[in-house]
Amino acid sequence: MEILIRQIRKEGDTIGGRITCVITGVPPGLGSPVFDKLHADLAKSIMSINAVKGFEYGSGFDSIHMKGSEHNDIFENAGGKIVTQTNHSGGIQGGISNGMPIYFNVAFKPVATIMQNQKTVDRFAQDTVIEGKGRHDPCVVPRAVPIVEAMAAITIADHFLRNKTARM
Repeated sequence: MEILIRQIRKEGDTIGGRITCVITGVPPGLGSPVFDKLHADLAKSIMSINAVKGFEYGSGFDSIHMKGSEHNDIFENAGGKIVTQTNHSGGIQGGISNGMPIYFNVAFKPVATIMQNQKTVDRFAQDTVIEGKGRHDPCVVPRAVPIVEAMAAITIADHFLRNKTARM
């Protein structure tokens, strides 16, 4: 990754990337089946991060290649703890955590400001050229990892508090 990013920087260009986040230790029961779905709140918080262009949890887009019989997460008793044999749902079913690890992918776009001349138009709709200036990262992904982790933690904490309040 570092070699590729350095190469892209030398070319005066930028590159995007993907971050995978895994959240463990989340108990079953956080979220709601309708208005406060856990995966929807995670998506909302993650999508609010600058440069994010996509959010996918569980098997995501790969699930379109599976049948329901292949995708269903079968529950089983593992020494007194209810778990699923697979985790295609990414730890969330019907908007509610199921106790399995929650995992999702986040897509980041390449930074728009590149250190190459680009064609554009001015405010009078006349053709011109823009030149990138200043200090810009060739890839935001390495800097975004703790931001994704923080947003996920805040979202899970928010659902813990909602769950606690609902039981009072």
